[in-house]
Amino acid sequence: MQKYSKFNAACCTLALLAGMMVPSVSTAAQVTLKSADGTVNLVGEFVEFKDDNYIIRTALGDLRISASRVRCEGEACPEVGGTGTGVMIAGADAIGIGLMPLLMTGFASSMDADAEISNTAQGEAIAKIVADGGFGDDIGAYLVSSTSSDAAFRSLLEGEAEIGMSDRRILPSEAKQLRASGAGNMVSPEQERVIAVDSLVVVTHPANPVQQISIEQLRDIYAGRITNWSQLGGENGEIKIVALPEGSDAHKFFSERVFGDGAAPYRNFAVADDYQVAAAMVNGDKNAIGYVGYAFQRGAKPMTLVNECGIPTKPDAFSAKTEEYALNRRMYLYNRVDNLSDASRDFLEFSISEDADGVIAKSGFIDLGIARRSQDLTDARALELINAAADDFEAGVMREMLGAMIRSDRLSTTFRFRPGSSKMDEKALLDMERLINFLSDYPEGTAITLVGFTDDVGAFESNRDLSVKRSQQVREDLLATAGSRLSGITVNAIGFGEIAPSACNFSDQGRSINRRVEVWIDKNAS
Repeated sequence: MQKYSKFNAACCTLALLAGMMVPSVSTAAQVTLKSADGTVNLVGEFVEFKDDNYIIRTALGDLRISASRVRCEGEACPEVGGTGTGVMIAGADAIGIGLMPLLMTGFASSMDADAEISNTAQGEAIAKIVADGGFGDDIGAYLVSSTSSDAAFRSLLEGEAEIGMSDRRILPSEAKQLRASGAGNMVSPEQERVIAVDSLVVVTHPANPVQQISIEQLRDIYAGRITNWSQLGGENGEIKIVALPEGSDAHKFFSERVFGDGAAPYRNFAVADDYQVAAAMVNGDKNAIGYVGYAFQRGAKPMTLVNECGIPTKPDAFSAKTEEYALNRRMYLYNRVDNLSDASRDFLEFSISEDADGVIAKSGFIDLGIARRSQDLTDARALELINAAADDFEAGVMREMLGAMIRSDRLSTTFRFRPGSSKMDEKALLDMERLINFLSDYPEGTAITLVGFTDDVGAFESNRDLSVKRSQQVREDLLATAGSRLSGITVNAIGFGEIAPSACNFSDQGRSINRRVEVWIDKNAS
């Protein structure tokens, strides 16, 4: 949701007056000072740059504006400390506030530099990169404007930002607009980067005895059909709803996932300005329920979610990495192909590197590093297969899967496919390179198995065949990408079709989650 500082409001007024009263300014020395979100435009004659301030002359007199709050456009603009404040990053506040400060610190550290981060206005911060561990010259600066995902794509379209932060994938309409403006193919790996995953975690007061909740129950709570915890097996107490502001990225995401395409008829709820406030409100009221980003739980109790098909998922890092948690989403960075400085390119490359995993995890988000989890017959998935009603043929496939499970651990790497396509999605190439690096540390003779699954559309046997073909395709791509790096690793490929779904098959979202290839590793591998 767009937020404006007092500085922005004042500058908007000045910009309007200046635009009406400076027709005599010399165009040779004329410059434009713009804020990160493009709402501030000050036009005047450049006078000098002094003490990190631009000084411009207008009909209102000489104006002094901090370089940390605006960037200068025009031939008369000075060169300011390397990249100066030329690198602007705008978009989702979940990334800008929750992740970007530590990510900038890690980026600086990777260059043996230091990041000096200061807040310059509401929702805006500047990170100055200083060489030699903070004792050298300024080598660049990045202005981060934390607003919304919608604003990220507007800023990219208008050329105001070099990097856009988004907690949702770019919409086709936005990608087409940007392509038409010369920005390039916004969904290519060079312009769309998944840097982390995040779960919107449903939280309650730590003393609340209710441990899990279904999507249907959550929908009924927010719609006002369930109003007391006793209706969910808890203590008698009126449920107090906490939600993020209407129009915010979090509010829209929660509504879409819980209510679907229909309108979200929330009953009265307490509004939290951000995740930290939401967590504090839940922690302060034993009858409250709310939702926060994974990084912002702050002691509130996370609840296990049960989807419409009865499949439970815990809001832990492994479920987020596999993207099987019901309220899971990806964190993206986008850039134009025709407006990308070396400083921006360097930062983007760092953001998807394994070097960034540590600072992403430290910030509370979920990095893309590979995790390993044991599988046995006590797992919820194994119990579901054991207790499933099936004919002899399907039961035989289930027993085959159970036999493979107890011999293997699961890695969090999970390859998924584009809708209606046999091609893997935008995250797969990065996952594949990480998997190769991960397996390179294992000794010769280690065995992994690529395990294919499908949705339930079509005949059971046909889906089994399709799942095997997809796992074989991933195997071919993996070995071709790895070259000699996996020469000592045995890579097998099998498939079990539509059994063991991770999500419901009656929605496009659910079917896309179920069309996957998992990675299992021999339990003895170490």
